[in-house]
Amino acid sequence: MSRPEDAPEEFVRALRTLRGVPVRGEVVLDEVPGPTRIAPFSAALNADVRSARRSVDATELASGRFVVLYDPAGQDAWDGCFRLVTLVRAPLEPEVGTDPLLAEVAWSWFLDSLAHAGLDPHAAGGTVTRVLSQTFGSLSEREEQTELEIRASWTARDEDLSPHLVAWTTLLCTAAGLPPLPDGVIAFAPRT
Repeated sequence: MSRPEDAPEEFVRALRTLRGVPVRGEVVLDEVPGPTRIAPFSAALNADVRSARRSVDATELASGRFVVLYDPAGQDAWDGCFRLVTLVRAPLEPEVGTDPLLAEVAWSWFLDSLAHAGLDPHAAGGTVTRVLSQTFGSLSEREEQTELEIRASWTARDEDLSPHLVAWTTLLCTAAGLPPLPDGVIAFAPRT
């Protein structure tokens, strides 16, 4: 893995655009190491969407990961140098998990979040998975669990990655069941 001082300036400038992006109070972001085998340079953020930001009693409503991949030479499959990869996971009510249109609706959340951020996703692809878990034996007292998982990737056309992060946090909040912020209302950047 390359040392940070070896990172190309284009990659460093792109990562700087992520600093200070306003997110809703329910979203907690943490920097984590990026994957090392997919691209020469990477960075990643984990997120939890909680019912209350700093409460020990807060319920986790959704979680996910936002990964920035950078290959200065570009990759044919990406049709560019920057690739964004996301994961969103959220628990669902069991009856929602059995809806045959769930995957299409969840994918529309992804596309809508990008459009709302003013993005036209380039070379976008992904999967929507629903997991239905039923317990047995000593775990049979637990209720059935249903989880939605959205995995998506797309190519950023320039170094300004801030609208992509906004789109991803919007997708997280949608999957978590939070109502959208009214027009004209913006989230404050968290205090660091």
